Amino acid sequence: MTIDPLRAAFFDVDETLITCKSMMSFLAFHWDREGRDPADLTAARTSLGRRLRSGVPREQVNRDYYRLLRGTREADLEESGRLWFARERVRGLLHPPVRDALRRHAHAGHLTVLVSGSFAACLAPISRAVGADLLVCTTPEAVGGVLTGEITDRPMLGEAKAEATQRIMASFRLTPEQCFAYGDDASDLPLLSGVGHPVVVGTDPTLTVHARRLHWARLPGPASTGALHAAA
Repeated sequence: MTIDPLRAAFFDVDETLITCKSMMSFLAFHWDREGRDPADLTAARTSLGRRLRSGVPREQVNRDYYRLLRGTREADLEESGRLWFARERVRGLLHPPVRDALRRHAHAGHLTVLVSGSFAACLAPISRAVGADLLVCTTPEAVGGVLTGEITDRPMLGEAKAEATQRIMASFRLTPEQCFAYGDDASDLPLLSGVGHPVVVGTDPTLTVHARRLHWARLPGPASTGALHAAA
């Protein structure tokens, strides 16, 4: 089907379109399915959190996460993703205000795009469920169907999100004024600043300042989960 939109809407995923941080939630599910010791998850969460608190850039911590999956078969991750989504969806995974906004954009014929530092194993089922036109995310590197622990490019965070959305706008000949973006975290500021209609989800202090000063639209965020901010 040919897509020829007059407008586009870009959606961050974690704690924007969904109510949790997908990467850690998925990892807990996948490792449990593999029969891993729960202490492994605790150690991984503690290590990644310590690195973030010590000032290590989120892009590097994002890479560190994917190294936890070294040696995993892509097919196993995809199966875990389908099962994880099925479980979490009935628990209220989708965040209603943003899910409804995406539906309104889709019904109006707008291009809908998910943009996330997470990866397709857990994002693809979400994308299919909400009927998004495009999914832009971090891509783990695989050789022979097995993850190497590295990624194919840089993490889809911060400026990378903004650059990806700009490329999509250019390919569909859309101007910033024809585009919307939804995000919850200060790292989404480049994404939000690059469109004519930014929408802040939740109460991030940095984004709240911008929303008040620039009269950006706002939506309520999901209840805080306290999960690690290692995704996007």
